[in-house]
Amino acid sequence: MSGRSSSSPGLGGSLNTPKIVLLVVAAAAPLAAVVGTVPLAFALGDGAGVPAVFVFAGLVLLCFSAGYAAMSRRIVNAGGFYTYVSLGLGRPPAVAAGLLAVLSYNAAAIGLTGAFGYFAAMTARIHGLDLPWEVWTALAVLLVAVLGYRQIDLSARVLALLMAAEIGVLTVLDVAVVADRGVHALPAASMAPHTVLSGAVGVSMMFAFMSFIGFESAALYGEETRNPTRTVPRATYASVVVIAGFYALTSWVAVGAIGADQVRDVAGEQLGNLFFTISTDHVGAWMTSLLQVLLCTSMLAAILALHNAANRYAFVLGREGVLPSWLGRAHRSHGSPHRASVAQSVLTVLVVGAFALAGLDPYTSLSTSLVGLGTLGIVVLQAAAALAVLGFFRRRADGHWWRTGLAPALGALGLIASAVLLVANFPLLTGTDNAVVNALPWLLVAAAVAGTVLALWLRARRPERYAGLAAAEVREPEPRPAGARHRAAARSAAR
Repeated sequence: MSGRSSSSPGLGGSLNTPKIVLLVVAAAAPLAAVVGTVPLAFALGDGAGVPAVFVFAGLVLLCFSAGYAAMSRRIVNAGGFYTYVSLGLGRPPAVAAGLLAVLSYNAAAIGLTGAFGYFAAMTARIHGLDLPWEVWTALAVLLVAVLGYRQIDLSARVLALLMAAEIGVLTVLDVAVVADRGVHALPAASMAPHTVLSGAVGVSMMFAFMSFIGFESAALYGEETRNPTRTVPRATYASVVVIAGFYALTSWVAVGAIGADQVRDVAGEQLGNLFFTISTDHVGAWMTSLLQVLLCTSMLAAILALHNAANRYAFVLGREGVLPSWLGRAHRSHGSPHRASVAQSVLTVLVVGAFALAGLDPYTSLSTSLVGLGTLGIVVLQAAAALAVLGFFRRRADGHWWRTGLAPALGALGLIASAVLLVANFPLLTGTDNAVVNALPWLLVAAAVAGTVLALWLRARRPERYAGLAAAEVREPEPRPAGARHRAAARSAAR
């Protein structure tokens, strides 16, 4: 079973590996993460050791990706974590994961919408256009609503332009620093164990894992690809490598530009202006102006990518009756989850509007709290997915000691550690001591409990509906030709 409703067409699209990589990398918002997160990791974490922490986080997530990719070769479904957790851990945890995903991706998207309004207004004001942040936020919501309503290919084309611009400008910055500083632009001290383990390395790890948020969303587009069993695994691996390499190199170059022994203090003084200062010093003021504009487009790209992820979860849960069934209808022409997209856009307007009417700051109140909530929820889901891989392959003959055993186990340990760090440092993540804001993680607990209770109720009272939850066709591996089996057996005997 695919879990689709026969009364509604499935999702449409013709995504390939490069397009999915763009959708996934955009969710991580590389430029926004570099400008906003890396300086905090320098100042509050282990200083010059941050580049090595990004490498470590990338290796952990590659371990996770090994199992995630192996599972995506067996399952093609728009349900992502929801479907994977069901097949690996059972339906009650799956429904909990589905509601957790809807909450987390929506929170992250809405939080970034507030951040976009704040930084767009600030950037425009610098260049002589003074408009309230609410105007810029409304424009972002409108654009994302239109693109989310249409076929996913249109979003992919828009994201291709935005991602090329932001990665291109940071590449120019990296090259400029290397040209100025030579070998000193990549100081060996950043990779030295005593540097990496100095300071609050746990805080650096928290910021590093936070910067990868969204990389796992490739599986959500499985129904919209030409060859999902190959495209989704390739896109997942490529996304982790691109994101990890990009963050590690750019943060390493920043250490070289400032100096390994000074980067912690300088980052603490300048914070969000750190990379603007580096760009002005090594390229010119024009580059800083371009960085400021592209910071806004980076956030816009991330909002669009997270919007697409969130509405696919709402679509699948609506299709199966966990959420209202009208959310699970695909557009007959565009093949998009248009109703889920509209519902999400309305929710964004309501939440952002409430903050605006209350006179709260779009960045320090709206953005930091909801992005922090979404980040924690998504890391918890990643850890659950890693455990689901272990459960799914535990009794299957096509399991592999590394890809479906040790690698996802290591990934799960790293992600669980990251979730613990996020909970322990949630006030640092949100930037406030407000008791209400720092109690937001309990919403994740409430969503998980509600999902579990709903699944158990369906199992007791609606067994037929329960049996259809998170149902997906499991594609068995094609048997190898007899000759290949004989050659493999001969090689094994030769050892």
